[in-house]
Amino acid sequence: VHSIIACVGRVVPPPDGVPPLTNQALFVRDGNTCLYCGQHYRDGDLTRDHVVPGSRGGRDQWDNVVAACRRCNHLKGNRLLEECGFELLALPYAPNFAEYLALINSGRILGDQMDFLRRSFSANSRLHRRH
Repeated sequence: VHSIIACVGRVVPPPDGVPPLTNQALFVRDGNTCLYCGQHYRDGDLTRDHVVPGSRGGRDQWDNVVAACRRCNHLKGNRLLEECGFELLALPYAPNFAEYLALINSGRILGDQMDFLRRSFSANSRLHRRH
């Protein structure tokens, strides 16, 4: 039996094409790494940081948020990167729906299922290298 099958009515991409932003998916997207200091952390030790803070007009969306350790998030505060001397180790991006499925099902996807999903990943996806 093939591990990839078609189904009707179960998994529907969001109408606008942008998957919901959750900390779980964000942390997996960023490899459980603080994108400021480069250290690896457990989910409970990471926070969602807005590259452009909300107080500066930044939005709570995929291309403006990164995983950050509590220390770096606190040090950055509501400042812009150039104001605090921080640099991003990778650019934030919005995953497409195939990438999102891989993010939220991390560790539960079989190899051939991941190969199937990878065909739809965007060029800037870190998931190309992860599994």
